[in-house]
Amino acid sequence: MVGLGPRKPPSRKGSMVDVPKDLIDEIKKLEEHFTVDTAKLKEITEHFINELTKGLSVEGGSIPMNPTWCMAMPTGEEQGTFLALDMGGTNLRVCEIILTDQKSEFDIIQSKYRMPEELKTGDADELWEYVADCLQQFVEAHHPGENLDKMHLGFTFSYPATQDYIDHGVLQRWTKGFDISGVEGENVVPMFEAAIARRGVPIKLTALINDTTGTLIASAYTDTKMKIGCIFGTGCNAAYFENTGSIPKLAHMKLPPDTPMAINCEWGAFDNEHKVLPRTPYDIIIDKDSPRPGQQAFEKMIAGLYLGELFRLVLVNLHDNEGVHIFEGQNIDKLRKAYTLDSSFLSLVEEDPFENLSETADLFQNKLSISPNRSELELIRRLAELIGTRAARLSACGVAAIAKKKGYESCHVGADGSVFNKYPHFKQRGAQALREILDWPEKKNQKEEDPIEILAAEDGSGVGAALIAALTLQRVKDGNMAGILHPENFK
Repeated sequence: MVGLGPRKPPSRKGSMVDVPKDLIDEIKKLEEHFTVDTAKLKEITEHFINELTKGLSVEGGSIPMNPTWCMAMPTGEEQGTFLALDMGGTNLRVCEIILTDQKSEFDIIQSKYRMPEELKTGDADELWEYVADCLQQFVEAHHPGENLDKMHLGFTFSYPATQDYIDHGVLQRWTKGFDISGVEGENVVPMFEAAIARRGVPIKLTALINDTTGTLIASAYTDTKMKIGCIFGTGCNAAYFENTGSIPKLAHMKLPPDTPMAINCEWGAFDNEHKVLPRTPYDIIIDKDSPRPGQQAFEKMIAGLYLGELFRLVLVNLHDNEGVHIFEGQNIDKLRKAYTLDSSFLSLVEEDPFENLSETADLFQNKLSISPNRSELELIRRLAELIGTRAARLSACGVAAIAKKKGYESCHVGADGSVFNKYPHFKQRGAQALREILDWPEKKNQKEEDPIEILAAEDGSGVGAALIAALTLQRVKDGNMAGILHPENFK
């Protein structure tokens, strides 16, 4: 398994021969910082289980464990045409999804709009006006001149929100670099609806969902073994189904105890108290300098938003403070700029196939105007492996915790997000960590499936949002509306 242990991957064995002793010593220190062994993974997982349970209780905990009011898995028989809006960290995506009369099949039309950086820390009205403008552009482009009835919309709002109904969501806190005043602690739906109404766009918000819940539902639409949905991208999160009888904080609703309820864990906040996660000095700097210090502790160690920054902080520290003086005599001003590197930069370093790491050398020259020598390139490569491997191994703790809590001995986990889909070896490293945590026997052959497999998910923020809107309308049609839509929207 590439880069799993403290040693270099087999394909590069012997390439450290010419590295000076002081750099080898620094690499060893970095390995001690970033390597997470099996015992630590198991300790983290056990604490994770306790925190998941606490989040479902009346007292709550760091992990919010938000009820979503999505109360059924899809059957594959859902039909209709729906809009889906996905407000992510980087892009705004609008989809039209047709759930066809063929079981578990759909057609999709979509457009992406760049989320301007200035909106992330700007004015709330400007944000919602931009969202409404994108929706209006989409409807006018795909339905020119049509006199449309209101189209039902599933809105993927991928930030921690408290939901009393499925068409309601009070933002708990911004994540993914957003920091817009006047929204936290407020229901985002009226803000969104007011912007839509001002433009006269024929849209009816039917379900406000989290992308992770959408990932679970979309994946279950085509795979009956699917039990957990995960996101490993700009942020990180998971969703799964609990019975309401296991959710003490919903006891006052007096729902039948075997009623299923999708739970949006919001597990990026796991271990905000810093009890078990093996934080390095670099993790502490990232937290201290973030818009929300003390929050999203787990996310800051495994999510794509932070991996490049961890890498950058280590390199700057080695240049300035460690007596090693990498990049000696070179101007590293570009490297000093916070968040100038993202996870895709680390991906390219890990993907460099050349023994002399020439692609990595070009990358540093082109992006940072730095010319690393051969020894420095070896350190750069090893550092990227260590950060990427730690992220994958820690991510497996959350999956293992849900599986153990629910007693899942075998199931599929649908995962989405840029880190899961694009970061080299992330899937294999996560699978290896699951094996270690859950004490699976070694595979007899490489084709043998693991009992719990993490697979690429279906499109949660598009198809999942449409499906949840369809499931909501079906539940209302069946007259089973407890806790579903806000009472004003029953008609």
